[in-house]
Amino acid sequence: MKALFNNFRDARILVVGDIILDQYIWGKVSRISPEAPVPIVEVTDDTFRLGGAANVANNIASMGGKATVAGIVGRDRAGDIFRELAEERGVASALFEDSRPTIMKTRVIAHNQQVVRFDREEKSRISGKARVDLLAFMRHAIHEHDAVIVSDYKKGLVSPELIREILKHARARKKLVAVDPKVGHFPCYRGVSLITPNLVEASSGSGIEIKDERSLIRAGKTLMKRLSCASVLITRGEEGMSLFERETVTHIPTVARRVYDVTGAGDTVIATVALAFASGATLQEAASIANHAAGIVVGEVGTAVVTQEKLRKSLKSLMTNQGQASVRTI
Repeated sequence: MKALFNNFRDARILVVGDIILDQYIWGKVSRISPEAPVPIVEVTDDTFRLGGAANVANNIASMGGKATVAGIVGRDRAGDIFRELAEERGVASALFEDSRPTIMKTRVIAHNQQVVRFDREEKSRISGKARVDLLAFMRHAIHEHDAVIVSDYKKGLVSPELIREILKHARARKKLVAVDPKVGHFPCYRGVSLITPNLVEASSGSGIEIKDERSLIRAGKTLMKRLSCASVLITRGEEGMSLFERETVTHIPTVARRVYDVTGAGDTVIATVALAFASGATLQEAASIANHAAGIVVGEVGTAVVTQEKLRKSLKSLMTNQGQASVRTI
């Protein structure tokens, strides 16, 4: 495990997807407004974080890997803030400007509870020069990276054309192409190496209601067959994860001790899986490590990232407690 973590620093991961700037307005509530039955939030702080595909890249960089995020931003202040944040976090970026505004999600947090969220976005399909330039960048960037992650937030960037272009160049060099999917886009992902849906997404993509272990296994196998993908990692919340490969299903129990906020947990999972796999782990090992990473970030409020130090500590705790994943052959 120590050798694997040392390899993180040499792993280069390209993250392609929807760029989002997350804004957090922090405050406290002590009274209700006399104008309407709503809480009055006294603002104490205002912060910005990398969101969407950039949160995936931020997790990779935080764990010691080399990450490049590629996507679309607007010609606006939010885009400028995004660039500044990426540079501060050590995330390389290939950002292409479009006439649409940079996607921004503003969350108001009071006493560690989200009060309301405002979304500023345009979700129509991205076209024109920005898209052409992004595709041209990917053609050579894929050759310079060890794995590719597609972070799909269904904001207009991910399409069958984009996936085909990525696969065309990644397959030739046998590189992992992992996708964090969204409901309604599953046909786009045909032929990728790995998809990481949650239970709702897996149910929708497979057309099977997941209500027990039997239906879970049917859904996972159906997704593999329907999408012709090599593997599927279904995240199951408090029940952990299930990894589907050609001959095995690996059930990995959760390690989360407390859950405050699941925002960005899927980003952490796919970032950790790709980084660990590119560093020499098997897919089962990578999924187990990602399970620990997810357990860390859900214990924090807001879009959070996992550090290598926290990940090492969590894995050490597992070894002490002798926790094991249950592996079954199907």
